[in-house]
Amino acid sequence: RSPACFLRSSWFGGTFSRLNKRLHNELDTIRAAGTWKGERIITSKQGPQISVDGSRGTILNFCANNYLGLSSHPEVVQAGIDALKLYGAGLSSVRFICGTQDLHKNLEQKLAQFHEREDCILYASCFDANAGLFEVLLGPDDAVLSDELNHASIIDGIRLCRAKRLRYKHMDLNDLEIKLKEAQSSRMRLVVTDGVFSMDGDVAPLQGICDLAEQYGAMVFIDECHATGFLGSRGRGTDELLGVMDRVHIVNSTLGKALGGAAGGYTVGPKPLIDLLRQRSRPYLFSNSLPPPVVGCATKAVELLLASNEIAQSMTAKTMRFRNNMTKAGFTIAGSAHPICPVMLGDARLASVMADDMLKFGVYVIGFSYPVVPKGKARIRVQISAAHTDEDIDRCVDAFIQTGRKHGVVS
Repeated sequence: RSPACFLRSSWFGGTFSRLNKRLHNELDTIRAAGTWKGERIITSKQGPQISVDGSRGTILNFCANNYLGLSSHPEVVQAGIDALKLYGAGLSSVRFICGTQDLHKNLEQKLAQFHEREDCILYASCFDANAGLFEVLLGPDDAVLSDELNHASIIDGIRLCRAKRLRYKHMDLNDLEIKLKEAQSSRMRLVVTDGVFSMDGDVAPLQGICDLAEQYGAMVFIDECHATGFLGSRGRGTDELLGVMDRVHIVNSTLGKALGGAAGGYTVGPKPLIDLLRQRSRPYLFSNSLPPPVVGCATKAVELLLASNEIAQSMTAKTMRFRNNMTKAGFTIAGSAHPICPVMLGDARLASVMADDMLKFGVYVIGFSYPVVPKGKARIRVQISAAHTDEDIDRCVDAFIQTGRKHGVVS
């Protein structure tokens, strides 16, 4: 080897050694803080009951985003199989080259119909939908006003645009109004909020937000990932629940939760906006099309919801059964009337240990800690599904009571 090659190897070896040491130190810090996030291995299909590697028998699953139980619904699964046979495993292309099938256009039409908007554009994920919107819609002459607890994908998407950025206090209409007044010199103002905030299960005050937006000449955008399919009388989402479907201008949501649980996201809104996103949105232009089996499953899920609101309406009673029984037992449950039911514990290590102990009682839940939630606000986020029975819910509550007594959380 030449001296030059030796020098390069020595430099790389020393640099990598320093990097490796820094990485190990960072990982040790995470473990010491009790915020290490392990990954349990599921050996069955998703559902209210699952098989978990290392555990005996079936386990009750209370932490999936499978709100309507459609991840393993036989009609949804069959639709995916049919699409796989007819349309193949994937397109090997982005949409504008040779990646658009009638399957994609059909799903976009049904999603626009479901949300009662003019048009829809599909993405590989809702993270991509949020990353692709703001840069196209907003320029340096515009302003975006964002709730301080919006999802990370919204925050990242806003960072990509050149608009003036104003962050208002969580669900604080007074602070939003102050920020709207500050933004009056901007060409266009866009108020951005989660419809439902996923860590706390609280619902954005959309009526007040829309009132302020109209008063100060702003548009309203909502991320509906934790609302689409089951909130509102027909499961249309937060805007239906609060009676403002005709006052919210742009909606982003996901196919990866209630609508089949596989993957994919989308934007629905005015047709000119959707047309512009097809021309300019980078995650859309540079990402492969959604695989046909995923599109087939999601299409069937939307068709089931368009045909009947029975599944969506079953959620309320089950959600309140869990919330009321847990509160009666002495636990603090954040949010209100949403299937996301955060059991607030505060300490990260306690949340992790309690979640591990719950698994011994046959209940799968996960502790949430920093950086997913703020320091000192660790929790176990329970999620209720339409596929859970009353007996399932009661078993989960009983496991919480026994585990909570062991760790001194309840008496």
